[in-house]
Amino acid sequence: MSRRWAWVLFVAAVAMGALAHGRDRFDDWVDATVLPPLTVETSVEVLDRNGELLRPFLVADGRWRLAVGFDGVDRDYIDMLIRYEDKRFWDHHGIDPVAMTRAVYQAVRYGRVISGGSTLTMQVARIIEDGTTGQMSGKLRQMRVALALERRLSKEEILTIYLNRAPFGGNLEGVRAATFAYFRKPPNRLTPAQAALLVALPQSPEARRPDRDPAAARASRDRVLARMARDGILDPAEAEAAITEAAPRGRHDFPALAAHLAERMTETDPVAGIHQTTLNAGLQAELEDLAAGAVRDAGDRMQVAILVADHTTGEVLASVGSAAYTADARQGFVDMTQALRSPGSTLKPLVYGLAFDRGLVHPETLIADRPVGFDGYAPQNFDGMFRGELPVRRALQLSLNVPVVSLLDALGPQHLLTGLRRAGAEPALPGGRPGLAVALGGIGVTLEDLTRLYAAFANDGVAVDLRTRPDPTEGFVPHHLMNRAAAWELGDILRDTPRPAGVMGEGIAYKTGTSYGYRDAWAMGYDGRHVIGVWMGRADGTPVPGIFGAGLAAPVLFSAFDRLKPEADSLPPPPPETLLVSNASLPQALQRFRPRGELVADGPRIAFPPQGAVVEGDLLVVKVRDGAAPFTWLANGAPVGQGHRREIQIDGLGPGFSDLTVIDAEGRAARVSVEMR
Repeated sequence: MSRRWAWVLFVAAVAMGALAHGRDRFDDWVDATVLPPLTVETSVEVLDRNGELLRPFLVADGRWRLAVGFDGVDRDYIDMLIRYEDKRFWDHHGIDPVAMTRAVYQAVRYGRVISGGSTLTMQVARIIEDGTTGQMSGKLRQMRVALALERRLSKEEILTIYLNRAPFGGNLEGVRAATFAYFRKPPNRLTPAQAALLVALPQSPEARRPDRDPAAARASRDRVLARMARDGILDPAEAEAAITEAAPRGRHDFPALAAHLAERMTETDPVAGIHQTTLNAGLQAELEDLAAGAVRDAGDRMQVAILVADHTTGEVLASVGSAAYTADARQGFVDMTQALRSPGSTLKPLVYGLAFDRGLVHPETLIADRPVGFDGYAPQNFDGMFRGELPVRRALQLSLNVPVVSLLDALGPQHLLTGLRRAGAEPALPGGRPGLAVALGGIGVTLEDLTRLYAAFANDGVAVDLRTRPDPTEGFVPHHLMNRAAAWELGDILRDTPRPAGVMGEGIAYKTGTSYGYRDAWAMGYDGRHVIGVWMGRADGTPVPGIFGAGLAAPVLFSAFDRLKPEADSLPPPPPETLLVSNASLPQALQRFRPRGELVADGPRIAFPPQGAVVEGDLLVVKVRDGAAPFTWLANGAPVGQGHRREIQIDGLGPGFSDLTVIDAEGRAARVSVEMR
């Protein structure tokens, strides 16, 4: 080999070594790049059962930044973005030498910037560092960060950062925030016109904002569409049609469905970024619209709340805390599904159900609706009238006060509280000890509490795990409130309760209530699958003269069922053990119920022995005054005598407690309990 060739080989070897050394040093330089944090705070989101957005929250810096994955964005938009911004994105390593050379050449030739040389990766580098492109040092830094990003992340991961961080005008960051603000939809399905606008906006997000300069926004969109047609991404006819599509001229508000519930969920778990719920966004929107309409003409302080649940699963499907989530005279920021209020007559079915369960009465038992006193407490009916004796079924349907208080007196008020708590309610009791007035609403409960109770009625008398999160509530116990026959009897009675004028509501068991002083109007109802509760009144608790549940809340209840489904699901058939007979076929003890201490004008009263007397011996003399002869005498429900005399001797009662009853010729009765020793 000649000396000349040896020299050439030597120079080549030195050059290759220098290049290799330079490459290694370059690789070390790139690898040593310190990257800024690649993750950023995103908006907390509350989602419905299908993942649909109910309500997002601003991040701490006041921006809307809704997280989205690569697969959550319309692929046609991504193809348009890459073609317009960086057509060799999938091939380069962060810097596109061809685009960079072209940009430099055009700038030198024309004396101004004609096209940019930045790749999408370089744009991501600028975004994550919040940098600029105006200085050479800034451009070099972007190039270095872009090279480092390409070595540490996949192409899809780099694009995902862009999709979540690109600016779209104002306080909008990321494509998902932009699509909700400009199109009221997520970015998974976009029209070509919508996709083109999203490609154009990040280039100059403030100058092209549709809410500030809709003409500039549309012009930039149309330029993207023209380029896509030229480059074959869009068919010319498709591009032409997209150009005729109206462009947004402003921003839409972000969804704020179930706003009260969303607030509660984020307060309960402030760390979670995503809150999944059991709600149905479509139904929630329907019922929020219903709520707004229900108070529109009812005065500027009238408020409403609605709760809907599937009682077969316990999942809440809609939760409307007020007519509107605003700081107005209605106090719309207050969640009235959680507010303690007087339930009025809505607890009456619980009293009757417990009485059925304990065998005190049957739906066909006759019960007295007459003036009666309980240690100075003399309940009156809503209309001030008394109806004499009538079946228990009818007494509940008419929501009479005297019969239900008489039953609660026999049951004991504490049993009502226990039933509420076993349903999952948390009643607030004024004074600490329950009295008979709790049957008529003398207690504090929430709409959620009552919905739990009525869900249990619908669920064969068993408590339901009412919840707004998908997972079962930890520690929940399905307590039994009453046997399934008693629960069925309740539903059978309430299903035939008279409806408000003009309302059908077939197949729905329901009960209304009005609290003392006209402060609260209630309507609670259920069918074979769903339970709905409605409250109306003023959030501050002041009276609304003339309101009552049947006239105000019940129409909203039945409208809510109409919006939920086209027809009611059938209530279940009676359990085999249900006693389906007339009053005459009932056991004698169930044919008639009389309260202790009944005070009927001119009716019979047991003069001796007094209530609670302790009698020594086997022979008992019982005396009656007032009332019309002849008299029928009963001991523990069994007849022991009949005649016109006002006293009778009863023998053979035996030791222990006995109930003594006298019934006069007009069917009026009196009863006392005594203890024989």
